[in-house]
Amino acid sequence: MDVTGYLALARIDSLTRGLEVTANNLANASTDGFKQQKVLFSDYLSPQKLGNSEGGERNLTYTQDRSTYMDTLQGELRQTGNALDLALNGQGYFMIQTAQGIRLTRNGQFQRSSDGTIVDSAGNPLLDDQRRPIQLQNQDQILPLGISSDGTISTERGSITKLGVATVDNLNTLKAEGNHLFNPTTPLQNVPNVEIRQGMLEASNVNAVEETTAMIKTQREYDLNFQLLQTEFTRRENAIDKITSQAAEV
Repeated sequence: MDVTGYLALARIDSLTRGLEVTANNLANASTDGFKQQKVLFSDYLSPQKLGNSEGGERNLTYTQDRSTYMDTLQGELRQTGNALDLALNGQGYFMIQTAQGIRLTRNGQFQRSSDGTIVDSAGNPLLDDQRRPIQLQNQDQILPLGISSDGTISTERGSITKLGVATVDNLNTLKAEGNHLFNPTTPLQNVPNVEIRQGMLEASNVNAVEETTAMIKTQREYDLNFQLLQTEFTRRENAIDKITSQAAEV
């Protein structure tokens, strides 16, 4: 394969990755607490020997897929009226205890399990500021639950515990697991000043219109590069056929 083919394939590979990320963002445009992903591309310059020829490019530019990172912009907060729907206004993440360890989430859609434990949609316990599962006593399970802006959970019988809200130094170290959980690969830090909204949820921060436009643009560029690759393949095939036929005539 010649240089044209390698350049087109490098670009097609990066565009394919971009399409995968955009498609996943669109699929989760309605997922509460979802943070859209973005792809970071860079150029790889390959020095070329020009020999005695004049002009021309001194470097060939290949496209590289460097990394995928999370856009931490807060999504819109929407009213639900459910007592165990919680939204964080500002920094931080709720802490969830999973079988693999503590995970972070911005999806504040919780519910009570049969034993009074507050859990997420997968049944994972929500943790308090001491990183212990939040479990309501029998007497509190039948009472209206109040959660103040600082995370204090209480009923008319009094205060029960306080929600745990944590973060990490570098949000780029968070590894996404599923559609709304994040694995903290570095030590957790408690967020001192939190603002929690009861009866609200944070929507996905995906802009469906922008992502759809980006997908259409990427698809068009993908098609152009694929056509270039096909044209180059046809040109080489015709050249080989012509050389072969001329050799046969001799």
